[in-house]
Amino acid sequence: MNIPLSKMYVDDKIRQVMLDVLDSGHYIKGQYLEDFEREFARFCNTGFAVGVSSGTSAILLSLMALGIGEGDEVIVPSHTFIATASPSIFLGANPVYADIDPETYTIDPAEIERKISPRTKAIIPVHLYGHTCDMDIINNIAKEHGLYVIEDACQAHGAIYKDRRAGSLGDIACFSFYPAKNMTVLGDGGMATTDNEELAVRIRMLADHGRTEKYLHRLLGLNFRLSELNAAIGMEQLKHLDAWNERRREIAGKYNHLLSDLELITPIEKEWARHVYYMYVIRVKEREGLASYLRQKGIQTGIHYPVPLHRQPCVQSDVHLPITEEYVDHILSLPMHPQLTDTEVEYVASSIREYMENPAC
Repeated sequence: MNIPLSKMYVDDKIRQVMLDVLDSGHYIKGQYLEDFEREFARFCNTGFAVGVSSGTSAILLSLMALGIGEGDEVIVPSHTFIATASPSIFLGANPVYADIDPETYTIDPAEIERKISPRTKAIIPVHLYGHTCDMDIINNIAKEHGLYVIEDACQAHGAIYKDRRAGSLGDIACFSFYPAKNMTVLGDGGMATTDNEELAVRIRMLADHGRTEKYLHRLLGLNFRLSELNAAIGMEQLKHLDAWNERRREIAGKYNHLLSDLELITPIEKEWARHVYYMYVIRVKEREGLASYLRQKGIQTGIHYPVPLHRQPCVQSDVHLPITEEYVDHILSLPMHPQLTDTEVEYVASSIREYMENPAC
């Protein structure tokens, strides 16, 4: 078999809407974007959604809209993609790295409490791998200290915390539609969601050169727009998202069952969460050997993320985060996408079993 780590979904309807956009002659700031923003806000149960060029730009624009800049501090987990932290640095703010909860791999609320200083302005909790953070605790901390909460929901389209969707749990939330995500726009794209109309207006302006009309620039903005083509594709993908997430959960259940008696750690789902498994991540001592064996069997794996942010050459810090530093040496992402068949899941699991029961193979 040849089993990829992730796989995009493209059907005839998606191909048709791409042609429709090409034939329309209208490629930016049109009806497809308006429709996509409206439906995505409805999906997240928020008042507003603003389409932007990537998840990274959504985070950058959110920080800009909140006025975060020179000398401010933003608390972020170190176990995440660099885009959670890099926008703060570009604005002159300083990311403060926090350790993770040992079960969910998301930011540890107790760590947030310890990291707050007089310069702290915001917290960016990351709903990692599709599992939400414990947002009630985080929001209570933020309220007590007068901090903003920006959800990094770039890996959590459709995830649920208690009875609320990711994207509706902070002051602003940021999504990515990168090709490997639970839904995509077949390229880079992103969305910022919020219930605050003023913030939504500011993000929209900042993403379009700070203007409200063609040649009147009220804010100093940049160009981070989402194209009509990407928006049209996003609309079609959004229609499938709940069904795709349910299939991801079924696949995760099969993995959990088939791997339950092996010496490895499978993902958990807290009682207050509905995990949507952007990635299915295990922890295993013999990671390199297992990954190599699976590669020989035609199974692609990944490591999300091998180098924590506080050890990245461009943003490194001397902070010590023991759980993060331990876990990054043992995590391994297995194939996870809705198009996986039960036979393929069983093949992955049986291949892992072969290696675990006979590492010399």
